[in-house]
Amino acid sequence: MKNKGILELEGMEFHARHGCLEREKIAENLFTVDFRAETDMSAAAESDRLEDAVDYGRIYDIVKKEMSVHSDLLEHLAGRIVKAIAEAFPELEHFSVRVSKRRPPVNGIAAWSRVTLQHVSTNTLYKAE
Repeated sequence: MKNKGILELEGMEFHARHGCLEREKIAENLFTVDFRAETDMSAAAESDRLEDAVDYGRIYDIVKKEMSVHSDLLEHLAGRIVKAIAEAFPELEHFSVRVSKRRPPVNGIAAWSRVTLQHVSTNTLYKAE
């Protein structure tokens, strides 16, 4: 029996300098990253062992590393995070990453700008259950 579940790591906060404008490259801004994965949790639910679970400490470390590398666009930043997580956790068939930027530079008031990218493994497209 499969114990399909949802693993989330929400509200990871980073101060970084992502953006296209010169002022965004100089002054740090607050960014948050949210991770959400649908995955089989059967082994971890049975064993209570970290080896049988997705190590969200490693997910955080990957996000932190990618957040330290400048990107002009949130789409590019989110894409790098998705790629790095997919490479480190090939067993994750479907997950999403949302990157939020506090007070984006627009001609008005906006609390956040956000980009969400979803990863769907091509292996799942042909998998029989």
